[in-house]
Amino acid sequence: MADLAKRKCVPCEGGTPRLGRDRIETLLGRLRSGWKPTERGRRLSKSFTFPDFVTAVAFIEKMADIAEREQHHPDFCLHGYKHIDITLSTHAIDGLSENDFILAAKIDKIPGPI
Repeated sequence: MADLAKRKCVPCEGGTPRLGRDRIETLLGRLRSGWKPTERGRRLSKSFTFPDFVTAVAFIEKMADIAEREQHHPDFCLHGYKHIDITLSTHAIDGLSENDFILAAKIDKIPGPI
């Protein structure tokens, strides 16, 4: 299977099944450390810390560009001026799809976190 970061997100309809636990564990093994399934495998989350506010916001802008190109958008929170929490899920299926792991892999390639 190709590197997740080189793949493209594909439109996901409501009838698409959520990923099962085994598939989630397999795909987690292909991401950088720190990503964790939450809410009984319905979400994927990771926290990042940056040296300062400007670097954190620049990261958000790069992430937004990627998300828009992929048409798969994360939820995120900037707090404490330099910490970002990101949560991924496929809203149409209220759970995880391969798109979430593709976007996570692309986010991991953005330079900046410490």
